[in-house]
Amino acid sequence: MAIDISKFNAGTAAQVRSNSTKQSSESEQSSQVAAKSTQQKGDSFVITAQAQQLQGAHTKMASLPEVDQKKVAEIKQAIAEGRYKIDPEKLAANIANFEAELNELN
Repeated sequence: MAIDISKFNAGTAAQVRSNSTKQSSESEQSSQVAAKSTQQKGDSFVITAQAQQLQGAHTKMASLPEVDQKKVAEIKQAIAEGRYKIDPEKLAANIANFEAELNELN
């Protein structure tokens, strides 16, 4: 789409230049203010005590193995020897507790 610029008069062009100069100086001033405030304040952050505790717990858990191989070996041995007994009531209670905890997350 072509714009016919022959209809512009000198006053309109001067007004356009004046507005753009005004906007340019305003943006320069605002960038100078922003630069000064950045220089004066600077970015900073503080880690709360609770966040530090969580970070420590995360580090400790990351160092632990995902599966307790010693416990697995003991259970395998007990099953092989016929010593491993399952308590159905305890199993049902644990499943119910687990499901209740899952429902609380939703």
